[in-house]
Amino acid sequence: MLSPSLSELLKLPAGERAELAMVLWESLTADEREAELELSPEGAAELDRRWRDHLEKPDSAVPWEEVRRKLLNRE
Repeated sequence: MLSPSLSELLKLPAGERAELAMVLWESLTADEREAELELSPEGAAELDRRWRDHLEKPDSAVPWEEVRRKLLNRE
């Protein structure tokens, strides 16, 4: 049996894609998850910088809906 290609998987209905994502996530061991999600020192420093910026200027945040709309309009 042939394995489905990524492009075929992306054509699945949203519910099936979400279920597949959960199955894949749950197939990772705790060590695999931790290794994949570990931040580099540079990444941690950048997150800290962005958090400080947000605390200083909370009104500068862009709502997710606006970010998503802008991303979708790039197509």
